[in-house]
Amino acid sequence: MTKEEKSQYIEDLTAKLSETGVFYLTDTADLNVETVNTLRERCFKNNIELRVVKNTLLKKALERVEDKNYEELYGVLSGPTAIMFSEVGNAPARLIKDFRKKHEKPLLKGAFIEEAIYTGEENLEFLTTIKSKEELIGDIIGLLQSPAKNVVSGLKSGGSTIAGLIKTLSERAEA
Repeated sequence: MTKEEKSQYIEDLTAKLSETGVFYLTDTADLNVETVNTLRERCFKNNIELRVVKNTLLKKALERVEDKNYEELYGVLSGPTAIMFSEVGNAPARLIKDFRKKHEKPLLKGAFIEEAIYTGEENLEFLTTIKSKEELIGDIIGLLQSPAKNVVSGLKSGGSTIAGLIKTLSERAEA
């Protein structure tokens, strides 16, 4: 790779990191071509972009991203590294966990999810349980709608009870 190609690669990677709120760093070493292709296919189906990167170029790109501090991730930049870009925070973790039911790798090196950094394989289980923005918004809407639904159903049932009482009283008065 020429100096110009490296420079362009770093610029492209910096732009991608700047616009992405979620990425995972993984170790895919020792996976054969067939297994890596299967992983890439699953990533594609789950809207996850998978790239194999050189650690030195990735570190330079991370350093160039403005307004974000990735220093905690520098320590995991050794050995083969693949980066997974996603729009959903838990999607790569779920994919990794599912993929590892049949394969030993990829291993989680680190992750950046909406301003939070997680390093180490021990965080994989936790990262699978993180809710996406959409799931959190859905939960909040559900919680906000619940009291309103209770009030409406209370008014409806109370209204029919009052109407029943009035009807009964009016029938008694006529008799």
